[in-house]
Amino acid sequence: MTRQSVRTFYFITHPDVVIDPSVPITEWPLSPRGRERMARCCGRPWVTGLAALYASAERKALDGAEILSAATGLPVRVRPDLGENDRSATGYLPPIEFEATADRFFAQPEASVRGWARAVDEQRRVLAAVEAVISETAGDVAVVSHGAVGALLLAHLLGQPISRGFDQPGTGGGNCFAFDTASRQVIHGWQAID
Repeated sequence: MTRQSVRTFYFITHPDVVIDPSVPITEWPLSPRGRERMARCCGRPWVTGLAALYASAERKALDGAEILSAATGLPVRVRPDLGENDRSATGYLPPIEFEATADRFFAQPEASVRGWARAVDEQRRVLAAVEAVISETAGDVAVVSHGAVGALLLAHLLGQPISRGFDQPGTGGGNCFAFDTASRQVIHGWQAID
């Protein structure tokens, strides 16, 4: 298979955000550090080969996609179904409580943990969104989205059960994995965007 025939899908998680419990989570913007990291991502060699750019409708993902858009000249195509898992039942949770709830979300994929959407349903949603993006795009594509749905997508691509073991490394986001859209084979797992 020649490089020209491979269409690569880059799944990018937004980097660091301004966490403000008084603001809806979906409206949190990128922090200055997050913006700097996204700007450094624009220097990655694969960015110049992108044919399309998508983002979830959440502010932090849009902020990241707009930085890539400025670097590539590509318009940002917004897809709400690329959004983070629905955790509106709890809203903001302090970090320790959030991490414990996220652990349960992945460990009990068939259950609604504290009113959050079920992991199995969120996985189906993100898979449908990714398939739609692939069907609309001729060429390499980047999606700026969120960590938990990225973990659900990666588990599916690897043929593995839902597990937090597929979550992005570290804290603060700003990671990427890539797969070949023809074979659905993972090209590389999570890597820092910068």
